[in-house]
Amino acid sequence: MPLSPPLGQHPRLLVTAGPTREPLDSVRYLSNRSSGRMGIAIAEAARARGWPTTLLLGPVDTPVEKSLDPIRFETTHELAQRLNEQWPTHDVLIMAAAVSDHRPTVVQEGKMHHEGDMLLTLKPTEDLLASLAERSRPDQVRIGFALEEPATMVDRARTKLQAKRLDAIVANPLSTMDAETVNAMLIDATSITESPANATKVEFARWLLEMVAARYSPGIVETTPVQGLDADA
Repeated sequence: MPLSPPLGQHPRLLVTAGPTREPLDSVRYLSNRSSGRMGIAIAEAARARGWPTTLLLGPVDTPVEKSLDPIRFETTHELAQRLNEQWPTHDVLIMAAAVSDHRPTVVQEGKMHHEGDMLLTLKPTEDLLASLAERSRPDQVRIGFALEEPATMVDRARTKLQAKRLDAIVANPLSTMDAETVNAMLIDATSITESPANATKVEFARWLLEMVAARYSPGIVETTPVQGLDADA
């Protein structure tokens, strides 16, 4: 089993970004409006700090730095496979992907036609973060995201924090998905910390990595940016 990096070295960061797509037939799918910009910003900021970074990226057109060379996924099942392959050799996971909660029970072959009302039956997708808790080393750090209605955001984020056995969770309102700025909270078992007000997603990514370095990876994270370091994962 791989061990954490020696004292003072950079952590190996795994980031997920973008939506998943769950096929309905050979043409259509269930998905969401995630652009992947938040997760991409986190991965790029981590690479700029010299952290070895692996980006798992869903089906988006958002530009990505060439040096990141993302590993692609489309469905929730494919993302689960990528996580199972990559997580054992990383130290910190930031799960910024917008994962579908359900998939169609039956995927129709070919194309469904316009023939009046249709009843669509869905089944839950795998809870990726909860399943990873069973396969994580004690020294690995897992941070999730919760996109929620503002009135219930904190309570629902805390519920997810406990249910998925996370080290921390980023709670942000639904408006974040389409906005240029972020007003979020970092929640763990003992504290709630608000992000800088109206931060861009790039600024938020830098702030979040500072929090991760200071709070959740003591002794293994070097927080000083390293210029020009080729930090391949």
